[in-house]
Amino acid sequence: MSKLLPGTRALRTFEAAARHLNFTRAADELGLTPAAVSHQIKEIEDQLDLVLFTRTSRTIRLTEAGGVLHDASIDALDLLNRAVSRARKMTRGTSLLKVTLDAQFATKWLMRRVDDFRQQKPGIELRFDITYDVRDFERDDVDIGIRFGTGRYPGLVAHRLFENIIIPVCSPALLASGPPLREPRDLFNHTLAHIDWSRQGVTWPNWSMWMQAAGVDDFDDSRTLVFGSSTDAAQAALDGNAVALADFAMVANDLSQGRLVQPFELGIKVAPDFAYFLVYPEAAKDDARVVAFRDWLTEEAAKTPT
Repeated sequence: MSKLLPGTRALRTFEAAARHLNFTRAADELGLTPAAVSHQIKEIEDQLDLVLFTRTSRTIRLTEAGGVLHDASIDALDLLNRAVSRARKMTRGTSLLKVTLDAQFATKWLMRRVDDFRQQKPGIELRFDITYDVRDFERDDVDIGIRFGTGRYPGLVAHRLFENIIIPVCSPALLASGPPLREPRDLFNHTLAHIDWSRQGVTWPNWSMWMQAAGVDDFDDSRTLVFGSSTDAAQAALDGNAVALADFAMVANDLSQGRLVQPFELGIKVAPDFAYFLVYPEAAKDDARVVAFRDWLTEEAAKTPT
């Protein structure tokens, strides 16, 4: 019977084609040509003696049999991915701890402190998965993560690290040579940068919100620079190109070393439900590596000024 079943590679091709209902988009996802996808689908149909797609000159649709196989292929591939993840964790030993986190938290906060952990716990090898994607602990080869969100993650233990307070920052050179910044309205004479982020009805503080908090009610935000990440906005300030709104915890080191200055004391808190959280599966709560990293990270977070 196993000889009648398509292999894993063929199942992945079929699943992508069925999900997109477009061989070209499936090919782009898989790094294949549309002709190769079409050929693999035809091989599966011939192997199973089933018609999985109905084709017209412009569209493809799943047949009833194709729909049944698509549902099964999703479950099968997911089961295999989870099994591979568990197997990798079992075979890589007990000294390696894989941490998933985003680039901003990694470069602006964690990497400046991680040598201290390595000195305290030389028997634990840290490896980092730097991504803005949310990893699945059962499917992906990671042990522990740092996420920005509400901390409500089913099946995961979550530890709040610190509050996020958004402040204006700029380079000392800009402050010294540009138009003076004596009151909030003076910011009208500068390029202003912030990020565009919203989730679950919560908006990351932007310049309109900061101006409103500062008592400025005639601010026009049409000329602000809008970035997709806080790292880019902070870099615009470091380069002397803008006054940016930045997360205080992420730029505290730049402020303390004089690479950035804070022209106004006013800061805005992100909605209280949102923060950086250390997360890991409930099943890993007694793992010695997880416990060591958790205790160290929460202690470091408690030292972070806000």
